[in-house]
Amino acid sequence: MNMVENSNPLAIVVLAAGKGTRMKSDLHKVLHPIAGRPMLEHLLESAAALSPERQVVVAGHGREQLEKALGSRAAIAVQEPQLGTGHAVQQAEGALAGFSGDVLILYGDVPFVTTETMRAMIERLHAPDAPAVVVLGFEPEDPLQYGRVLAHDDGRIVMMVEYKDANEEQRACRLCNSGLMAVKSADLFDLLSRVGNDNAQGEYYLVDIVNVATLDERTCAVIVTDDPHEVGGINSRGELAEAEGRWQARRRVQAMADGASLIAPETVFFAFDTKLGRDVTIEPNVVFGPGVTVADGVTIHAFSHLEGATLDTGTTVGPYARLRPGAVLRKGAKVGNFVEIKNAELGEGAKANHLSYIGDASVGAKANIGAGTITCNYDGYFKYRTVIGERAFIGSNSALVAPVKIGADAIVAAGSTVTRDVADGELRLVRGEQLVKPGWADRFHDAMKKKKAERAAGGK
Repeated sequence: MNMVENSNPLAIVVLAAGKGTRMKSDLHKVLHPIAGRPMLEHLLESAAALSPERQVVVAGHGREQLEKALGSRAAIAVQEPQLGTGHAVQQAEGALAGFSGDVLILYGDVPFVTTETMRAMIERLHAPDAPAVVVLGFEPEDPLQYGRVLAHDDGRIVMMVEYKDANEEQRACRLCNSGLMAVKSADLFDLLSRVGNDNAQGEYYLVDIVNVATLDERTCAVIVTDDPHEVGGINSRGELAEAEGRWQARRRVQAMADGASLIAPETVFFAFDTKLGRDVTIEPNVVFGPGVTVADGVTIHAFSHLEGATLDTGTTVGPYARLRPGAVLRKGAKVGNFVEIKNAELGEGAKANHLSYIGDASVGAKANIGAGTITCNYDGYFKYRTVIGERAFIGSNSALVAPVKIGADAIVAAGSTVTRDVADGELRLVRGEQLVKPGWADRFHDAMKKKKAERAAGGK
């Protein structure tokens, strides 16, 4: 098919007025996350590449949540009561007043329609035969109860029919309607105004604009996606989990194709924005939350969780490490087992190998953080910062009570609680004096054994 370049203004209408009953949640269905991002945001991100001039989300139940999530990025049109998909699109008429261009109709619970598919729909709308409506069709393995698209081999539509209104011959057609459409704004609301509700559901079906246009002897066309999952709707927790699984599977394949080694790919979970360099090694059971950037040559050992973290070249994390938002590891830094880093930077070559919490801190290059070190950053009301100088050595089981500064090349002795700054090159030892009582333990054990024997004899 020869596509033509289109420069018409574009408006996006996203239908999100359903109650999402099957999701059984107080959270609006389209705000449920996949890979750490609400499904609606996945859809809008794909549409954003087409630079839409206007965006309208048609809401009903839970519209306050949508308003909060979207802010000023999209107009909210309210559908109340809900009388079908055609009626839903009609509610966007006010938000599109004065708009002249193309309208792309999408669904908030169908989040993975690609930019390429959206573009193909719009290009088909501007093909030489000038269709009034372009429908996105798909051919699932099991057509189930999807509406059918009856079309010629060249994609011209004969008629559209909902499953409940179709006869057996029509149901035998495998080409199904995804519900997504492209229509010129000059046609859309005129066609909608002529749609009736004489059908099994008593609703105003959006698909009927095709049949109305066909009665006007205007061409309508269908294009078909190669991937039925692209237009899969998400209506339940089970379908949400399936969509997450498909997304993760694709992302793992991409990660390996881009030069990362995943030892057990099926156990690694990425976020929507995870960035990986080359020659990155990721061991089993690693989870990425949003906002993680990993440079070349990084190793992430098993059972680690990373979110909002930046890892420079050659860093090592885990096993069993947790990097929280604001964690930054400079070149060659190392975070070991059962270490948590939050809003803190470890300088080049710095190490925190065991059992430590480093929060709201700056750790200088080649500093060593001993096992069990805690930066005490919170007094119950405010957060405070700890600064550790280059090459400083923090002994095991130390508590650094912020705000506090440890100088370059300083040593904090094991078991110290540091509440005042430590100068460069200084040793700080904060311990109670060690008391020695020779023979005391032997006498204690003898006395306790005697007492235990007496109690045992008395009980007989």
